[in-house]
Amino acid sequence: MLVFRPSRYLARVMRIDPVQRQSAISLASTIGLTAVGFLSTMYFAHTVGPSILGAYFLFVAYYSVFNLIGDGGFGGAAVKRISEGEDQNAYFTAFVLLRVVLTIVSVGFLIVAQPYLVKITLSGVFPWLVLALIASTFTNIASNSVYGQGKVGIIQIGSLIDNLVRIGIQVAAIMLGFGLAGLIGGFVAGILVSGLFDFRFLDLSLSSFRRSHIASLFTFSVWTFLSSSGYLVFSYADTIMIGYFMTEADIGIYRVAFQLTSLAAFVTLALHTTLYPKISYWGKQHDLSLVESALARAFTYSLLLAVPVVVGGWILGERLLYFFYGEAFATGAGALAILLLVQVASVFMYLQTMCLNALDRPKDSFRVTAIAVAANIGLNLLLIPVYGIIGASLATLITMILNATLAHRALSRSIRVQIEPRPTGNIILAALAMAAAVMVFSLIIPLSNVFLVLGAVGLGGFVYILILLRIDRGIHDELRELVQKFGIPWPDRL
Repeated sequence: MLVFRPSRYLARVMRIDPVQRQSAISLASTIGLTAVGFLSTMYFAHTVGPSILGAYFLFVAYYSVFNLIGDGGFGGAAVKRISEGEDQNAYFTAFVLLRVVLTIVSVGFLIVAQPYLVKITLSGVFPWLVLALIASTFTNIASNSVYGQGKVGIIQIGSLIDNLVRIGIQVAAIMLGFGLAGLIGGFVAGILVSGLFDFRFLDLSLSSFRRSHIASLFTFSVWTFLSSSGYLVFSYADTIMIGYFMTEADIGIYRVAFQLTSLAAFVTLALHTTLYPKISYWGKQHDLSLVESALARAFTYSLLLAVPVVVGGWILGERLLYFFYGEAFATGAGALAILLLVQVASVFMYLQTMCLNALDRPKDSFRVTAIAVAANIGLNLLLIPVYGIIGASLATLITMILNATLAHRALSRSIRVQIEPRPTGNIILAALAMAAAVMVFSLIIPLSNVFLVLGAVGLGGFVYILILLRIDRGIHDELRELVQKFGIPWPDRL
């Protein structure tokens, strides 16, 4: 009889190549987080409706803006400098001081801007926003410092704890009738608990530092801050502008559609988190060939999930919104179709800009992002008043493609940036076969309830995986090897 022995299993897992191991753990964590997040959002959508959800998403958008001011780019700078392995305690201490000072500045800006934040003030969440910014200071210090030490697994577990605590409290609060306050209270609680967890694994200590440490952090942080501002525009400018030109219900519908497309970003997010400290180290050692091969493979495995999700979303998107979130959210199907393409473009944008930053080229990352940011703001101002959430989706897609294109040009000056043509072609071919199977299924059996929709999703996934593993032996062998290293049986027929 087989007996599961945790110590032996852990030893087996630790023998796996670090990038493979951490990427797999990150992917599993991301899938788990997203699954829980999807289920909770479905519950919130059916319980409180799009208006309260929209008010919550607007709170998150403003929190992200002022939290970015509080971070000032020093979080990314601390990760970079600490990951290089020199003067870690000095950089950590300098980062703590800078982060606290910038939080005071951020909260000050928020108080000054309060008269102009009409919807935030009227909804009564302004005090929550201040509390969230203060809580994030502690968590940001702990998480970025641990991440800089290369403890990617700890960061991933901390993120899992953040989401589980947040969602658990939010669900309980909604059941008790707390509405918007319950959603925001869970958000703040998740931040605090995850910070406490990360802090438990922080090995760095406060020590004396020199002006040169501040200067080094500042040199990197300026460009990181400006680049992060670009990411923030892509993430939240549309939300804030929809809130300005339209209603909170429109925000809720738009953000729910965006959340559904995040299925396509599982692998990209996992690899983005895992590869940054590795590429930073390889760049420092001038092992650029390792960077090139890792980036090309990262593109392949990101598209491995992104392409079928996009194709499936085009076919089933309206039905998924209707049955999962409710009739009011089905009106976001047009925006969903465009936002799915955004996730494909984001594969190349996020991975390439991550490489630019990891290779100590934040100036280039900023330059390409700044152009896209300006275009994004202009397009949102132009398109949202005329086309609503469809206009917001188009603005995001156009500027994401622009950013990815410019990032490719910049990164190509340092390394060869390429995709793997044969695996990519096989992924597209398998996705087309999946689309044909789903369309035939939906023609034969009308998708009149949630179980039939889930059946169509399951059929599509099965056909895609089966065909891809049959036609691409390279992906087949790599996945089989990785699965077996984790002690999971691989079906003989595959």
